Amino acid sequence: MKKFTAIFLIILAAGCQIGKKREANYVPETPVLKSDLMTPEVLWSFGRIGGEMVSPDGQQVLYTVTYYNIKDNKPYTDIYVIPTNGGEAKDITNSAENEFNAVWRPDGNKIGYLSSKSGSVQIWEVNPDGSGARQVSHLNGDVIGFKYSPTMDHVLYVKKVRVGKDFHDEYPDLPLANAKVEDDIMYRHWDTWNDTHNHIFIAGYNPESGVAKDEKDIMAGEPYDSPDKPFGGMEQIDWNPDGKSLAYTCKKMAGKEYTLSTNTDIYIYNLETGETTDLTDGMPGYDMNPLYSPGGPTTTPGYYLAWESMDRNGYESDKTNLYVANLVKGGKFNFTSKFDKDVSNLDWSRTSGVSVFFTSDDNGTKRIYRVSVLSDLIDTVTRDSCDYSFVARGTDKLVAQRESMSQPAELYMVDIFNGQAEQLTHVNDGIMKQLTMGKVEKRMVKTTDKKDMLTWVIYPPHFDPSKKYPALLYCEGGPQVMVSQFWSYRWNFQLMAANGYIVVAPNRRGVPGFGKEWKEEISTDYGGQDIRDLLSAIDDVAKEPYVDADKLGAVGASYGGYSVDYLEGHNENKRFKVFISHDGPFNLEQMYSTTDEMWFMNWDLGGPYWDENNKTAQRSYTFSPHLYISNWNTPILIIQGGKDYRVPDGQGLGAFNSAILKGVPAKLLYFPNENHWVLKPQDGILWQREFFGWLDKYLK
Repeated sequence: MKKFTAIFLIILAAGCQIGKKREANYVPETPVLKSDLMTPEVLWSFGRIGGEMVSPDGQQVLYTVTYYNIKDNKPYTDIYVIPTNGGEAKDITNSAENEFNAVWRPDGNKIGYLSSKSGSVQIWEVNPDGSGARQVSHLNGDVIGFKYSPTMDHVLYVKKVRVGKDFHDEYPDLPLANAKVEDDIMYRHWDTWNDTHNHIFIAGYNPESGVAKDEKDIMAGEPYDSPDKPFGGMEQIDWNPDGKSLAYTCKKMAGKEYTLSTNTDIYIYNLETGETTDLTDGMPGYDMNPLYSPGGPTTTPGYYLAWESMDRNGYESDKTNLYVANLVKGGKFNFTSKFDKDVSNLDWSRTSGVSVFFTSDDNGTKRIYRVSVLSDLIDTVTRDSCDYSFVARGTDKLVAQRESMSQPAELYMVDIFNGQAEQLTHVNDGIMKQLTMGKVEKRMVKTTDKKDMLTWVIYPPHFDPSKKYPALLYCEGGPQVMVSQFWSYRWNFQLMAANGYIVVAPNRRGVPGFGKEWKEEISTDYGGQDIRDLLSAIDDVAKEPYVDADKLGAVGASYGGYSVDYLEGHNENKRFKVFISHDGPFNLEQMYSTTDEMWFMNWDLGGPYWDENNKTAQRSYTFSPHLYISNWNTPILIIQGGKDYRVPDGQGLGAFNSAILKGVPAKLLYFPNENHWVLKPQDGILWQREFFGWLDKYLK
């Protein structure tokens, strides 16, 4: 369930007017809003920033901006460059195509990127000023991602390959047969069938002639993936600065073995010998995202290799540590063993070569930290109430992506000594200046076991404390996902508030950012303290005179959808008047038998439902919402994706069918082509309209 872009938009009838579209690309003019309140159409008009990378000299940042065209129902992405000391951003691709995976060439003279302009996805290059675009690869098949070697004599790239045969090879007389023939599990993952694998290829590169065609698959014949599916990207592969080897993330398992394990390893491939070695052999949990050190006053480039690591196999939400290997003297060291939180988004200091910056969940926010590999002292760089992701060293400051519940992501320059942040990009200023955001308040709620729980409360714009408002309990998914200062394009708290709702978003038991003990209390206790925490939060806020305690709803997706389904069966005294459950597990026994990643179910539920001697597992399955369908009595909207293989569609359909048979007012919103998320703009707007239509029907 855990784990967890854009595009020209023609604003629909949402109280907006839009200027004339530019002819060269699909960037819309800033819409002129008729209201200062957020609507679904306004939300989908924001430009979405991503793909950031600092130039080799630290003077510029490239990034992508995606806008969604509602009429075309698809995204459009361009590449931009902006000086790190501020100034005007320049659209360097400015085309009707989608350009992505933009990277600086090591000499800084070119920017490489991927485009399908030629008919297949190939590597292109352009000058940093946007001139001289040209195709530099002519490879068979689509390129998924790529990186230049630091010495600029090779490129690595990822393509999908088929390993082994399918039934058409065995039955050539049935060319039109359409079927899947499987003899092991893990045959599908997230939203696709596992009939192809991500493989790393290496080819020669010349700055003048481009990419050679004599490619080599360094994983030839292996039924494994790098990057690892379903969420791994090019951050899982890194070149050694000497250009003679590379490190990559891979779980070299298949079928049943794969679905029961989280044991990815870091492998080193030597270009000269063709040999591959397992750097993290014997480390049983996730090992991923290797990053070679750039060198500094006291070290040579490639002296160290850093990566993210979990200790325990089968626990995908185990504490993520920062490990560093000394590639010269030998040895591996955990530099965050005393740090009671997770690490992510690693980046080495450009100047010292011995310091690593990273981000971590911390008390409802995501902060930037720094640690030196010469000691285990960790410094907190930022302390503001927002979320930081993507951290890269510029010249004397960090470039970081920052967002909050009240602002979509933009790039900021962050002082490494005092943490002060200055906004660098202004992609969405034009829209933001026209909107009024609701106040976001941090509230400490006492739980039933007398602990303090951080709960975010988001108030409607133009909030009037003399009035009474309906309130929504937001149930976070994951389950090990913190309710941070995130900006969502579906579960957007400001959009909920703009529709006249007070939103209550607690960091209940099971979320990271509050220490290991708090996070791990949810495993094998789904219907226990975390559910009581959710009720403590809504009951505490409902006591306020401006909350209408007779008009409370509960909403959530994934584990949040499970929470809603469970609350429906335990809605004593009809505390809640309406529910919305998106892709939530309804029948835990069926879920165990049909989900893709079995390690998750084994860890969080304690084992399979058929193990009658396993008391822990047997207790876990008593928390299955379907066992309490006889108690369902409150209107519920069920939302389900047809290509959701994490929480397969039988879960949502089973919940909806059961509600109807029980006589409970219910509605099904089914997206046959969406996965665990809703990604297409028209589907997203339909989601929002049905979401608020259902709430308004019972709470207004």
